[in-house]
Amino acid sequence: MERYDLLYRLYGNFDADAVRDAQDFVDLLPPLGSPVALSHWQAVDDELTAKKDRIRRALSDGDRYAELAARATRDQAFTALDLYTKYGREVNALVLDVDETLRSAGQTDNEIPREVLHLLTRFHEQDVPIVICTGQTLENVKGFAIQGLGNELVHSGDVSIVYEAGTGVFTPGHGSDTKRLLYETLDDSVQSVFESVRGRVIRDLPDALRGGVHLQGNEFNVTLKPNFETGSDDAEAVIDGALVYLLDLLGEALTDDPAGPDWARAYFAARDPEIRDVLDDRNGLPDSDTEIPAAVEQTLERVTVAYYHADAAELSAVDLNKAAGVRAALDVLGVDDPFVLVMGDSKSDLDVMQWAAENDCGLAAAPEHSSPGVLDHVRETDELVFPRGDAASVLRTTYALNLLVD
Repeated sequence: MERYDLLYRLYGNFDADAVRDAQDFVDLLPPLGSPVALSHWQAVDDELTAKKDRIRRALSDGDRYAELAARATRDQAFTALDLYTKYGREVNALVLDVDETLRSAGQTDNEIPREVLHLLTRFHEQDVPIVICTGQTLENVKGFAIQGLGNELVHSGDVSIVYEAGTGVFTPGHGSDTKRLLYETLDDSVQSVFESVRGRVIRDLPDALRGGVHLQGNEFNVTLKPNFETGSDDAEAVIDGALVYLLDLLGEALTDDPAGPDWARAYFAARDPEIRDVLDDRNGLPDSDTEIPAAVEQTLERVTVAYYHADAAELSAVDLNKAAGVRAALDVLGVDDPFVLVMGDSKSDLDVMQWAAENDCGLAAAPEHSSPGVLDHVRETDELVFPRGDAASVLRTTYALNLLVD
């Protein structure tokens, strides 16, 4: 209870909000060339030092609590202490989705906020590795990672990129392990399905989809994206059509039997309510008594067709998911006993969250607009749900947790 008492004293007897505001000003608005701006920045920095010194003198282990006041709100600090009481250990790696998690098209103009970038830098300075875990291509992720975090940090040896939802892992500075192509481990029967679908997906595109979708430049996964604004009615229409088209291509790649497309539709409709709804809306559901041959079903069990409403339709391999990619990334980074913070919003992120929960090796956090399954999982574990565009709040809580660990 001593730590709880110290937190009550910290946030009850000191103006911690003022300390945190001053720290944010000093961190996020560095001194400019103007003498007036420099003078103001220096005055705030001096006052920040004075405020922290008062906390250091008043509380036992004052350095820890002065830093805590500067980094976390009262609610974040108490949440962090609850997590410390529950788990008794610090987070030793961050596993972070990007789109609609670190950044949001609706709230952050699709840019990672400076506050988030600065917090990631703080974690890096505390030797906490960062795993960026995304469905995007490697080149896209490398570009914004270097732009936001800087070339030196990205190539420090403590940053790994799991790209295309787990088909590959890129960890600069690790020699022959710098790039692991996880899709090369798949057997020939699965690889041949992807080769067939990729070879036809644009060439045989139906007229109704031409001009409306494009093929994302993946190394392995086959992903159709809309040419319209993500989330719009036009994007919804073409992605729904792309999903049906992708299922049919998959069925034709599996077998020469003309029933192949129906088998693929029936298989995924039975396993994914969203896919079933799309097929139903388009009068594309096979008969309920459709029987799938055992050999075809064995191959279907090795692949995944994912539907992201008004955003993407994607063919990927079951064995290649974000959880597999994260395990590979942590192996390269040398995190032997992981306790990670997983932040994400989609079904592919849920795989990582469930892996962490099943192995008692991490926390899960999600924005409030996440997929229902993700939100259910997060609420059933540690309730780390945050507003859209406010990933910084969970990062601050996690930073506070690490500060509290002896």
